[in-house]
Amino acid sequence: MSAASRQVRAWASLLVILNASVVFAGFIAPYAPNEQNRNLPFAGPTRLHFIETTGQFHNYEEDRSRRYPVRFLIRGARYTIAGLAADRHLFGVEEPAKVFLFGTDQFGRDVFSRLLVGAQISLVAGVLAAGLALSLGVALGALAGFYGGWTDDAVMRIAELFLALPWLYLLLAVRSVLPLHIDPARAFLLLVTVIGFVGWARPARLIRGMVLSAKRRDHVLAARAFGATDMYVLRRHVLPQTAGVVLTQLAVLVPRYILAEVTLSFFGLGVAEPVPSWGNMLAAVQRYDVLTSYWWMFLPGIALSPVFLLYYALANALHEHTALLSS
Repeated sequence: MSAASRQVRAWASLLVILNASVVFAGFIAPYAPNEQNRNLPFAGPTRLHFIETTGQFHNYEEDRSRRYPVRFLIRGARYTIAGLAADRHLFGVEEPAKVFLFGTDQFGRDVFSRLLVGAQISLVAGVLAAGLALSLGVALGALAGFYGGWTDDAVMRIAELFLALPWLYLLLAVRSVLPLHIDPARAFLLLVTVIGFVGWARPARLIRGMVLSAKRRDHVLAARAFGATDMYVLRRHVLPQTAGVVLTQLAVLVPRYILAEVTLSFFGLGVAEPVPSWGNMLAAVQRYDVLTSYWWMFLPGIALSPVFLLYYALANALHEHTALLSS
């Protein structure tokens, strides 16, 4: 196994672990994302202490003169994972104590729990939107490159129009003319559709170029000479040669579209409160007092950095692997 293949597997494994933690956010989070503690607005992160008693280590939360041990697999708010309801949480403390690892927001909601549950919106929206954009790009780019002529001219002129317009402003303009006050599920689907529809042009140009090159190769010409249909040639001989580029583009586009979701939700054009997403969580820092006094409210933005680095590292490894295979 080459070094590039090992890197692809390593980065892909880390991303699988990341997305698995998002799937099990309800279990990992100690509280429901919308559970409010109005008497604890902007409470700072809880300080956890580790002490040794009777030869063992115990972790606990200290509340003035009382000690509250942190317990594992504790019962709490109900949640669902893949349609299955449960109430066990990875950790927590007994009432009346609270454990806020990342502090609370203006309504006393646990930022750590909202960060995990909000990742289900932001990260999944990026993956689905990238999948939609790539599907459109592969379909239109393959048609343009394979058939050429007026099909190629029409698709590429439309693609150039999308590429010429400022991407962020185009995204904001398209989303702003659509309904704002809709339920969270429809808002999420609308968000994914808008982001995916706006971003198809660049993948389409890449796929078109590869198809133009692939359709002139000897084995493709031989297949057509033996009477293979256009769909057979595309499916069996041309599109498989674009797989490496498609996977690399997927790894590049996902963080871009995660950022698009965060941007739209930050400006109030995405998934709205009380459903958490990283974008609407960051919207709280638009207030000057929050901006200057409560650093933990920046954590959704800070969480974007390791996610982006993982995807870009995977994209770089995929690019090297693809280049190695084609050489």
